[in-house]
Amino acid sequence: MKELKFEELSVKQKLGMVMCGLIPCENRTEENDEYVLDLIRNHCLGAVWVNPSTKDVDKIMARIKEVADYPILILTDAESGMGDYKIGKHNNLGMTDNEELAYTFGKITAIQARKMGYNVVCNPVIDMIDRCGICGANVRHMGSDKYRVAALAKAEAQGMHDGGVLTVGKHYPSANKSEGRPIDSHMAERLALETKEELVDYNLYPYIELSKAGVLDGIMTGHVRMPNIDPDYPASLSKKVINVIKEQGFDGFIITDALSMMGVVAKFGLTDPKGMCIEAGNDLSLCWTAQTKEGFDAICDCYERGLISDERLDEATKKVLEMHHRVMELEPKFTEITEEDKANFKRIGTDSIFAKIDDGINPAISKDGKHFFLVLTGNETDINTAGKVDVATFAGNIWHGGWYDIQRILGKLEDMFPNSKAIAIREYPSGSDIQKHLEDAANYDDVIFVTYQDAAAYVGRECLTSRIVSMIDALQVTGSVSAVVHFGNPFVLEDLTHIPRIIVGPTSKGGVDAAFEVLVGDYPAKGKLTYDVNFE
Repeated sequence: MKELKFEELSVKQKLGMVMCGLIPCENRTEENDEYVLDLIRNHCLGAVWVNPSTKDVDKIMARIKEVADYPILILTDAESGMGDYKIGKHNNLGMTDNEELAYTFGKITAIQARKMGYNVVCNPVIDMIDRCGICGANVRHMGSDKYRVAALAKAEAQGMHDGGVLTVGKHYPSANKSEGRPIDSHMAERLALETKEELVDYNLYPYIELSKAGVLDGIMTGHVRMPNIDPDYPASLSKKVINVIKEQGFDGFIITDALSMMGVVAKFGLTDPKGMCIEAGNDLSLCWTAQTKEGFDAICDCYERGLISDERLDEATKKVLEMHHRVMELEPKFTEITEEDKANFKRIGTDSIFAKIDDGINPAISKDGKHFFLVLTGNETDINTAGKVDVATFAGNIWHGGWYDIQRILGKLEDMFPNSKAIAIREYPSGSDIQKHLEDAANYDDVIFVTYQDAAAYVGRECLTSRIVSMIDALQVTGSVSAVVHFGNPFVLEDLTHIPRIIVGPTSKGGVDAAFEVLVGDYPAKGKLTYDVNFE
């Protein structure tokens, strides 16, 4: 394998160098696969994004490796981890507040990714947020303390380097200061009101610290618009916003977030941003179309219409080739996961459980008590008359890779608390369902709600539904709710009346188990809450 030489590349090849092709996991076609492979054969592609959940991912990886005679960048993100090693989301690392565990996560993720064929992983997530966010912001990010986020991210990134992959911090500029309710940039343009000074002091602190430490190879630009810096363009298309990080000394490569989001498309269309992003200072355009040919044609069209200058095209191409060289140079220190790594990885789930308990009461509830568990599930889940999930319809409703497995949770609770009853409840229960649950609650010592809020695009503001909140309010008139066990965004609990026991766990299977172990008294709550949440 040899590196490509800049001076030997044609304009068409340079345009391919500044594009990231896509092997999609949805709407995938053999025609697109072959087109991507042809671009690689012709030295017309700088990078390719392959989703780990893509069907026959090992086969397409082998084909890419077979035809690539240069060190093409092969990217994905792995916010939850890779393969059998999934922690949920990055906030779980924040709740452990343990740099050794963050390093282990980075190391294991890199080892797994490299074995699959990747050489670039778009981690760590180093957005800064100090309020209730959107698109899973609070579980995707490590917290609101810039010093702790920087320290944990630095450890994670070092682990990734030691495992043999390049890092990409995201989602630059990580702005979250806004008026009114935040808007998901997947759905529409989002405004952020930080000044340049605020941006550098707070939001970019982790980026700058990782860059200084030499563990930040790239950044991914988001589609938030910052009118105090550039009133006209979102960050991914804004030279002014991108220059802010360059002025702080960052000299790695820059890739856009997916250019299919409405934060870009609604105002600038599907074609022009493919070239505008390069002219603004990105080095790779993440076209994110199921047909890579459409993306490549769009970039060529932008160049022909003058949206990409030769100077900027050359600069971006050289940066991508520089990353190709860095891939060749980066040798992993570790290629296998040790037993110590496995033990530390498990601790990410167990040591990230946070508990807020009223004075004078025990965090645990009685194993022999008669408790009524109401376990939240999605509205599409089929629930039978006994409050259980129908096995025949459940297979397609295991949430997000199985971490929030309703059937498993119901069984686990009834095993741990043999005199109790656990039933599933939808996010939007009917009036008759609510009436029945309230009546049933009167037959038990207390009620425990199990709730969750997972990361999801295109769903807007995160909250518990008014029906669930109303049920809790009604039950607390008589003080019936003794505990809420919640997984994910903790801010959604601010809508609740006072609850004497609140246990917050991560969005992972191990975190679910650990939270219930805290509830039953078999394990202490060691985690730290990474946001200032008002539970009163």
